[in-house]
Amino acid sequence: MAQNIPKPPYDPELIPLLKSFPPLVASRDIIPALRKAQADAATLEATIAGLPFTHEERSVPGPNGPVTLSIFYPKEGSAAGKAPPRPAIYNLHMGGMICGTRFSGLREPLSWAQAVGGLCISAEYRQAPEHPFPAALEDSYAGLAWIGSHLQELNIDPDRLMVSGQSAGGSLAAAMALLARDRRGPKLCAQLLDSGMFDDRTESVSCQQYMDEGLWTCAVNKMAWDAILGPNAGHERVSPYAAVIRATDLSNLPPAYVTVGAAEIFRDENMAYAHKLCAAGVPTELHVWPGGYHCFDMMVPDAAVSKASLAAKLSWAKKALGSSKLTPKL
Repeated sequence: MAQNIPKPPYDPELIPLLKSFPPLVASRDIIPALRKAQADAATLEATIAGLPFTHEERSVPGPNGPVTLSIFYPKEGSAAGKAPPRPAIYNLHMGGMICGTRFSGLREPLSWAQAVGGLCISAEYRQAPEHPFPAALEDSYAGLAWIGSHLQELNIDPDRLMVSGQSAGGSLAAAMALLARDRRGPKLCAQLLDSGMFDDRTESVSCQQYMDEGLWTCAVNKMAWDAILGPNAGHERVSPYAAVIRATDLSNLPPAYVTVGAAEIFRDENMAYAHKLCAAGVPTELHVWPGGYHCFDMMVPDAAVSKASLAAKLSWAKKALGSSKLTPKL
């Protein structure tokens, strides 16, 4: 039984929050409640509160109707022509590709943008099971392609465009790097992949260790992949753009930062993807945080391990995008 498999313990500072959450039921019946909870928590007002950004919503052409983008400009010199070209972050949101909004988990990417005086852009993509693969992928790429064709209008430095994402967003961000290379799309300077949902097979040791335990369990992850891929989930015919761990050619991709908790289901697939990137010659930095469960540093930001993780991501993003004198706020 999975509960008898030895597993890394949780960091003591993270345990109280984990115990306060009711266990997730691995059924599609929970999807409406998950969507409502994320929509209620991740509002535009909560996302931008106290941060020096202005917000603009754009509707851009997508593969099956328009895709909504949220563009966050620095308040100082936000208009094109009033400042030198700025770095930009294109962020894809979390939620297992079954829930979440473009504001979910966005305060941290906004803090990176603040630190470098840049823009942050987030896309609203279609979700499974109503819209299975490749809906989320193609909506996300439509947003990236639009950004690439409007760099001058947005006042974005073409050499400083980074893609990022957490959980399902990490999967989509990694896929953006592959698609941008394969479709000769926008140039990306970096990819920041946080606890990415990279492998539809859900057979790793870390998946078995946390089968029914944690904020995002292996059982719920299997349900999400079944919603995304249907009967193809787990089969060899799955596209590497759906599950990037299946990619056989990772050459000529932008430098990568891969980060994950040691006490969560995505640990092994993130480590494996980082190793594959290294083997392909991609500059890669990997962090595995002791005692961290899924999204630990967002959920308990004041824990010591969370502070270390947040600081490491910020430092890498600043190096990737070029730093400024601004001090970010979370």
